[in-house]
Amino acid sequence: MAQSGAQRKRDSIIDQSLKQAYDQVADEGVPDRFRLLLDALKEQEQQQGRSK
Repeated sequence: MAQSGAQRKRDSIIDQSLKQAYDQVADEGVPDRFRLLLDALKEQEQQQGRSK
């Protein structure tokens, strides 16, 4: 089914807006509290691996 010019323009605007929102979130990085949690989990895995 062919899209009208107006529909293509709306789709393009939506695509651009979604890409911009994604890029902004991706650029934020990982919050410190999550980084600390990941570090603690890695340490726990390493300790469990040593005790086996």
